[in-house]
Amino acid sequence: MIKKKKRIIVEVPHRISGFFEIVDQINGVTIKEPERIGSRGAGFNLNAVGKTEINLEDFEEGHEQKCQIYINGELFNERAETTYYIFEYVKKYVKNPFHIKIYHNFDLPVGCGYGASGSGAIGATFGLNYLLNLNLIYKERGRIAHVAEVVNKTGLGTVCGLLRGGLCILKEPGYPCVSKRIEVPNDIKVICGTFGTIQTRSVLVDPTLNLKIKEAGQIALKKLLQSPNIKTFITVSREFVNDTNILDLLNLTKVKDLINDLIKLNIYGASMNQLGQSIYAICKKRDEEKVIEIFNSYKPEIKIFNLKINKNVPKVLIKE
Repeated sequence: MIKKKKRIIVEVPHRISGFFEIVDQINGVTIKEPERIGSRGAGFNLNAVGKTEINLEDFEEGHEQKCQIYINGELFNERAETTYYIFEYVKKYVKNPFHIKIYHNFDLPVGCGYGASGSGAIGATFGLNYLLNLNLIYKERGRIAHVAEVVNKTGLGTVCGLLRGGLCILKEPGYPCVSKRIEVPNDIKVICGTFGTIQTRSVLVDPTLNLKIKEAGQIALKKLLQSPNIKTFITVSREFVNDTNILDLLNLTKVKDLINDLIKLNIYGASMNQLGQSIYAICKKRDEEKVIEIFNSYKPEIKIFNLKINKNVPKVLIKE
């Protein structure tokens, strides 16, 4: 018999990573603690969001702890590996049986380089903390979300970037986060296009790409720290894509062609989302129409989004 029912909705921005350096070893020795694994790099939060709604029903004795997970209306349960990991992690702190339903709904495509898994991980952790009365401090909630991403190989530094907001540099890997924000002009637009998904796990475990990413990420970070501004960010992000040879290694011909078309324009620049078959162009508002015109030339295969960089961080919309 149901005793009570509660609900929470947590809103977390989408995020694009421009470049990253995988940090999973120290002096050639594999790091064992997942909270110490992560990435250095840079990226930015968007005004598009993911909303995580969680409904809780407490049951009488004799029932088990149960969780159902939906992503954009489709039932995933254990296939939503990062969120399910968080549920399994926190349920051990709760003695009473309960039934949780988690609904992730994202403005932007999942698996296409918009940080949906990190957004969902934060939404799940913050929401479950409230509904299950876990009383976890903010720092611990972030740590659980980061570890869930690392363990399931769905992300390395997205959680840290999402918690910081805006365009920021992740100066050190792992958790707690060490970051630096870069201020951006108010008239900046981000036009994005998506051809399809890339499984983050497949890139992180590929030995050739793994090494190239580590080397190129170090170079990009050094250059950005020397001149931390939006122009340097987009320049080193594109250099990172070229240096890793990721477009050719993954046979992303359309992504490569679109980037080449966009960089001919007089804008800040364009590059590939890390990681997805997606492209983002950063321009001033006065130039957005000519940028969108280039994206439109790749229809109908591409989905286009007109966005902005902002400083939004996770926030609770509803508590019941």
